[in-house]
Amino acid sequence: QVRLVESGGGLVQAGGSLRLLCAPSGLTFSRHHVGWFRQAPGRDREFVATIRRNDDTTYYAESVKGRFTISRDNGKNTVYLQMNNLKPEETAVYYCTYWFRALGKERPGSWGQGTQVTVSS
Repeated sequence: QVRLVESGGGLVQAGGSLRLLCAPSGLTFSRHHVGWFRQAPGRDREFVATIRRNDDTTYYAESVKGRFTISRDNGKNTVYLQMNNLKPEETAVYYCTYWFRALGKERPGSWGQGTQVTVSS
């Protein structure tokens, strides 16, 4: 059974930085696209960033481009989200997930439990 564990969240002042980590059990991340999403109270979960499995191409939400960086360390089977210049409105629970290929399509896998990021003004 696949289990994802996020860590690295915390309380930071506006303009500060955090690095989130996502590590799976029962899964080799290098074989999958992996992504980060976030959900603020009362809001829908939204896409933040993703990294492709074959070439590590990355994609970002417009709101985080230039400030966030998604990366992976295959030796540690871990995906990171480096977040710089954080803003109070980015306070949310951050989740990682992955996609797997089945029947010719990429399909969403499971989610981690999330890690809380709180940005104070």
